[in-house]
Amino acid sequence: MIDDKKRVLGKNTFMSIRSLPATYMRGGTSRALIFQESDLPSQRKEWDEIFLLALGSPDPYGRQLNGMGGGVSSLSKVAVLRPSQRDDADVDYTFAQVSVHQATVDYKGNCGNISSAVGPYAVMKGWVKTSGHEAHVRIFNTNTQKIIHAYFPVKNGEPVFDGELSIPGVAGAAAPIRLEFQEPGGATTGKLLPTGSVHDLLKVAGHGEIPVSMIDAANACVFVHAKEVGLQGDEQPEELDADKSAMGLLDLIRRQASVTMGIAKDLEDAKNFMAIPYIGIVSSALNEDMDFSLRVIASGQPHKALPLTVSLCAAVASKLSGSVISDVLKDKNLHQVRIGMPSGVLTLDAKVEKAGEHWHVLSGSFYRTARPLFEGRVFA
Repeated sequence: MIDDKKRVLGKNTFMSIRSLPATYMRGGTSRALIFQESDLPSQRKEWDEIFLLALGSPDPYGRQLNGMGGGVSSLSKVAVLRPSQRDDADVDYTFAQVSVHQATVDYKGNCGNISSAVGPYAVMKGWVKTSGHEAHVRIFNTNTQKIIHAYFPVKNGEPVFDGELSIPGVAGAAAPIRLEFQEPGGATTGKLLPTGSVHDLLKVAGHGEIPVSMIDAANACVFVHAKEVGLQGDEQPEELDADKSAMGLLDLIRRQASVTMGIAKDLEDAKNFMAIPYIGIVSSALNEDMDFSLRVIASGQPHKALPLTVSLCAAVASKLSGSVISDVLKDKNLHQVRIGMPSGVLTLDAKVEKAGEHWHVLSGSFYRTARPLFEGRVFA
């Protein structure tokens, strides 16, 4: 027998290198290596090394050529799944954001795009049995302690991946996957409004007070108007990444928000939480196809599309009177909100209500697509 540390690489060729069963899937505008928790070490502290090696991090060249990552945050992700023992869920899902440049794995937040791959995976593995033409998979995200419902077409008990839905940032079309985040408020900090306010003046060293909205729905986010950081709001990711002055200021805002929201102890500690809070740069609609424009910095890199959890948080913020996004919309209460991004327009729905002085988010929903890319063993 050949154990996991000595797998056959070719005829009569052996190397002492560990490999693990894995599935590689696209979910929305992201890709992730998916592991079953039973195939990983029981000690969680051993996971980081495996994920870093498998994705090819850290890579000072930023390409992750030595692993499965794609050199950007949206292509450097891991999902760990297991059948759930909860009454309200079918599958437990742990998300890991693997840094491209640093030896860091962040478990603080969730990824909405990769969430769309979880339901089909659970059906593919027989964890969830289906009948009829639509599957309904209940997902418990361990990072945020929140429930997500996934609905997607099936045929003969198998997920259907071919379809006619096109999403911005992904070539071609595929079957629609509807995700409903149940009561997503306080996913990271326990509070929809970590500071108790929809609008704050954030004190940023060397830059004075900057108006922001710090909202926690699906993931913790800090939203700032483009003009407050010297931007137009229509910048493409490459253009934004090249603006070192703006990127430096945005990182300072993100880290200060992390401290203010209670995520990090201080500005230095905030460097350890690369994924959250996300920072969203808001501006007025660039054309009639959108309600407002949004650019997002994810793990230190301008996102080429939009992280889905950030989009959901932005949709919630649009309904909170007085927030940066609501101000851009001039307090229009839209049933659905169309968010412009570098690769197109994304439409979301958020159900928000106010009782007295308190806001409550009932749910948020959007459509994604997914596709399995390979299944086998990954060397790590």
